[in-house]
Amino acid sequence: MSNHKGAVTALNGQAQRVSSHGKVAAILSVLSLGLGQLYNRQFIKGLILLCIEAVAIIYFKSNLIRGIWGIVTLGETPRHLNKATGKFVDGDHSIFLMIQGLITILVLIVIIAIYVMNIRDAYRIGKEREAGKVPNNIVGSFKYILDKKFAEVFLTLPGLGILFFTIMPIIFGMMIAFTNYSSPDHIPPAKLVDWVGFDTFKDLITLKTWSHTFYGVLTWTIVWAVLSTISTFFGGFLVALIIQQKEIRFKSLWRTMLIIPYAIPQLISLLVMRNLFNGQFGPINQYLSYFGLGKVPWLSDPFWAKVTVIVVNMWVGIPVSMLLIMGVLVTIPRDFYEAAEVDGASVFQKFRIITFPMVMFTCAPILITQFAGNINNFNAIFLLTGGAPVKGDYQYAGATDLLVTWLYNLTLSQSRYNMASALGIIIFVMIAAFSIYNYRRTRSFKEEDMIQ
Repeated sequence: MSNHKGAVTALNGQAQRVSSHGKVAAILSVLSLGLGQLYNRQFIKGLILLCIEAVAIIYFKSNLIRGIWGIVTLGETPRHLNKATGKFVDGDHSIFLMIQGLITILVLIVIIAIYVMNIRDAYRIGKEREAGKVPNNIVGSFKYILDKKFAEVFLTLPGLGILFFTIMPIIFGMMIAFTNYSSPDHIPPAKLVDWVGFDTFKDLITLKTWSHTFYGVLTWTIVWAVLSTISTFFGGFLVALIIQQKEIRFKSLWRTMLIIPYAIPQLISLLVMRNLFNGQFGPINQYLSYFGLGKVPWLSDPFWAKVTVIVVNMWVGIPVSMLLIMGVLVTIPRDFYEAAEVDGASVFQKFRIITFPMVMFTCAPILITQFAGNINNFNAIFLLTGGAPVKGDYQYAGATDLLVTWLYNLTLSQSRYNMASALGIIIFVMIAAFSIYNYRRTRSFKEEDMIQ
């Protein structure tokens, strides 16, 4: 009888130990990376995780405290002259400290993510042991990854690349907006940079010397984006409709001829147009003079310069819209038009009821994208006018400058990095808000949402 009780007690103890594999493995993984995997007899995986922890400890031992200190203080000692030796002594470089601190924080986030996944993995394998399954060895783990987790593992390396080469520069650029990093008083290493909060945004919006330029350039940017988008899209729409008419012969020839402006690199087209519209020796003004008309200051007068960039942008942009819309027009079933003709619909009615809604259903998201792209259409302005003509009451901007070209001037020509960064944030918020709001209102988005 006693032997039977002892056997029962032993079995209960064994069952209790078996039922705690998941908890034990998770607790060991909390204590250190890889311990849970070693407990679960996944020795190679556990050793790899232990090596990752060892590398992380070595890295953070020399970088964590200094990285956090650097990103909080941005340095305390600038480069200075040692009077005893007559040589300059290197101090703290605020921007380098900011970058180093940002990298350290991102590495810490990655290690924390690995730490959490390590605990979850140890707990899951422990639970499988409780169910009587044998933990995978290294070969079995690779097979499991290929079968179940291939996509996640395959995207890990690109994900890390995006984190450190795309997201990190974006965050760094945004952080600059909240500092006083600008010429001439706060350029490292001679001077330190300080955190100033929202002062840069306040100066941009309220300080008269900056706000006048900001509101002027912002207004022109919106006008430019609206007119450029409407003119290129509906210009391409009109050309596509004309070419698709039954009466038009040699359709392929017309398509080829009209696509040439798009086929030629935009850089070449804009530089050629810049010479054509030159007010002094440009061929256009020479032809106007030949017919007894006065020369037009195409690029030297603020009004005509704006007209010129819009017209030239039509030349470059209409072929793109034409190709896009022609692709949509050929997908519209001919039965729709035949039914409308039977009902006695006119040409305009067929366009209003059938053609236009069908084209806009497909192209509305692209139209929104084109508007957002025109807000940041750096090439058209920079290569054609360079932001000129100059406006005396503007801060480092010309009459045709967009927010993005003004940002370029502030960064590379004037070293006003904090102001340029603030502009970048404003541009991003403006484009993101407009694009998301309008895209969610399109029929294509609503119908797709209903299907899901």
